[in-house]
Amino acid sequence: MSPLDLRPARPDDAAAVAVIWRDGWRDGHFGHVPDELLAARTPESFEIRAVERVADTTVAVVGGEVAGFIMVVGDEVEQVYVADGHRGSAVAATLLAEAERLVHADGHAKAWLAVVAGNARARRFYERQGWADEGPFDHQAPGPNGPITVPCRRYTKPVSQLHTDR
Repeated sequence: MSPLDLRPARPDDAAAVAVIWRDGWRDGHFGHVPDELLAARTPESFEIRAVERVADTTVAVVGGEVAGFIMVVGDEVEQVYVADGHRGSAVAATLLAEAERLVHADGHAKAWLAVVAGNARARRFYERQGWADEGPFDHQAPGPNGPITVPCRRYTKPVSQLHTDR
């Protein structure tokens, strides 16, 4: 595998981020979220949101291509996605560690993220990375006509002991 580099996303990364986000979202959410949310998550919705969220995004680049990304806001790791061809590599763990570092660097002692309750693969990954399942909650996902309630699990991890050096 080529070396993996992390860097802040640039506007020209948005198209690659949108494709990775759309494909990964479908893999983890089909059959686990309300039909209203499935209908709202069109390819165009990912393209729009990827452009809007460039400032919150860090990308992993392998061989000159975006291999995955994270979006972090405050203490929340909002998105963690890896391109299909890079799943099972170090990309996801490296991105998640960077998300934890960013949360810590922003002054928070604990990071959190939401996982759709039925996404067993993601839940196992977070648990292997030291995240704890704190139980169910209803996530309010943005939809075209207002929030859509999605049953999720809240995962947390203390980050107060992390080093901010990279």
